[in-house]
Amino acid sequence: MNNNLEIIKRKAVQIFSEEDLDRKMNSGRKLTIKLGADPSRPDLHIGHSVVLRVLKQFQDMGHEVVFVVGDFTGMIGDPSGKNKTRPALTFEQTRKSAETYLEQATKILDKNKTRIAFNSEWLSKMNFEDVIKLTSKYTVARIMERDDFKNRFENNLPLSMHELLYPLMQGYDSVELKTDIEIGGTDQTFNLLVGRELQKDYGQESQVVMTFPLLVGLDGKEKMSKSLDNYIGLTDSPFEKFEKSMKIPDDVLRQYFELATDLSTNEIDEIMSGDIREAHMTFAKELLKMYDNVNEFENVKERYMNIAKGEIPENVEEIKVNEKEIAICDLLVKIGFASSKSEAKRMILGNGVKIDGEVINNINQVIKIHEGKIVQFGKNRFKKIIN
Repeated sequence: MNNNLEIIKRKAVQIFSEEDLDRKMNSGRKLTIKLGADPSRPDLHIGHSVVLRVLKQFQDMGHEVVFVVGDFTGMIGDPSGKNKTRPALTFEQTRKSAETYLEQATKILDKNKTRIAFNSEWLSKMNFEDVIKLTSKYTVARIMERDDFKNRFENNLPLSMHELLYPLMQGYDSVELKTDIEIGGTDQTFNLLVGRELQKDYGQESQVVMTFPLLVGLDGKEKMSKSLDNYIGLTDSPFEKFEKSMKIPDDVLRQYFELATDLSTNEIDEIMSGDIREAHMTFAKELLKMYDNVNEFENVKERYMNIAKGEIPENVEEIKVNEKEIAICDLLVKIGFASSKSEAKRMILGNGVKIDGEVINNINQVIKIHEGKIVQFGKNRFKKIIN
């Protein structure tokens, strides 16, 4: 238990407070550990795994993990640093996204030891009197201490009243669940501390708040995000995980090991002291071990090395094309490389498309179809045409 707790502390950016954490952990009680999930972003990547793996360690220590899906708060939307109001979701959208989120989260969490709660269960039942009582617990001055609220107000950018309620609603989740510990990314620090304060106002023991780093993306600059296309997805194929692992900037690879794996500091020191290319491959192997089948590693590695040498891999996916001749843009859409002709044109003009190893740079070119023709986009996307 002590070893797991030290790993958790090592990963944390801030703990409010470590003294309270140690006291709760040594109490002998089964603690309630909470993580709130934003259902507006249902596709998980290894940046999300940082806090999910912490939850798993608490599960392994015998504590109850409550995964709170913000289906009600998702209808408001937390901007979290954005300079504009986030579009509100419908109740149906939040529930649909939550299903996808949970399916991916249980790649890490023990499904049988995870309690799922939807905050609509209590927030939707509050009447206006309840809301007034809740808002009376917090002053406008304290709410405006949140950086993004303050910046938008000072710059005369829209800031709606309903957004000011978001931290209170998220904080009230902790009151309802009598949470002992709440964890989240550093971008959620303000909201988590609101929960800590509200519990005290409602006569409960304040939760411990633990915040964890936001994993930097493959660009080495911005935080990992699907919208920035700098992510390694939990549901990416083993090959995609390997290929993306090789793209991690050398200067942040250690952070990836520390935050996205459970390897000890000594193990990471040994890996990072060796060949950096091998270190990237070791990280890829760890990902496959955690989320896929590590026995696939050697095959994936061989495929990657062959493609890096310009070779066409074996076992390329086959796709049937009935036409004898077809325009290149139509072909790219038909085989699923492009979602539209305009996207196909951009792919061609970027010199990313090859037919049987030859670069195609004419967007109007007509391709004669024959059995076994290989269509390639970029370094690793291949389709073999069959009639």
